[in-house]
Amino acid sequence: MATINGIDIQDMVAHWTRTPLNGYLGSSYGQDIKALLHRPQADGTPEALLQKLRIDVPVLQVLPSGAINLYSVQTPPDRLDLVIEVAGQAITVPEVR
Repeated sequence: MATINGIDIQDMVAHWTRTPLNGYLGSSYGQDIKALLHRPQADGTPEALLQKLRIDVPVLQVLPSGAINLYSVQTPPDRLDLVIEVAGQAITVPEVR
């Protein structure tokens, strides 16, 4: 019987962060990180992004609600890196171009 470990989950989330919204024909899988960057965080966009992550990567649905977080880290001189944390493991969102 195959088991899913923490590295597998990190790989799944990292793949999701690199896949554009509707990146697979006939599927809404993926994310639109640019939409997150251009909206105020108070409007609920970050939470909606994490909800979509849970839908697209079903293995995350078994984790408690507080196990997935999204935060940003400022990098000098003017860069903002986004990080998705899953069960204490940080996964950096790739740079948006």
